[in-house]
Amino acid sequence: MTSRAAVFAATFAVLFAAHQVADYWVQTDDQARNKGEPGSSGRRACAGHVASYTAVTAGALEIANAVLGLRVPVAGRVAVQAVSAATHYAADRREHGLMMQFARRCGKGAYLDNGGAAPMDQAWHIASLAVAAGVAAVSAQ
Repeated sequence: MTSRAAVFAATFAVLFAAHQVADYWVQTDDQARNKGEPGSSGRRACAGHVASYTAVTAGALEIANAVLGLRVPVAGRVAVQAVSAATHYAADRREHGLMMQFARRCGKGAYLDNGGAAPMDQAWHIASLAVAAGVAAVSAQ
């Protein structure tokens, strides 16, 4: 039986690597430019990015689950992707999403406005991947 700590560590590593590929290599220029725009065009661009992002992270987790014997059941893998996708969308809608609103309420508005948006976005994503890896660890059999 694989320990929950090992499942967490392996899942986090796999999700982090997949995140880098999906966020920087797979995301289209159009999605990157428009995902934070208001209205349906911004929502569509962000949804398209999150869909391709989720496909990459899901594929990576499927491979890891099989090759590494993580024993994360289908329901657990689906829950991992739900956490990852929802939190990714919440950040990438920028001012129209939850992450920036939350950051402003926490007193980080000046930091956001002075070049801190990208690092805060990535910190949000990485923390969300840790939560998703925790879901995988708790669900592992």
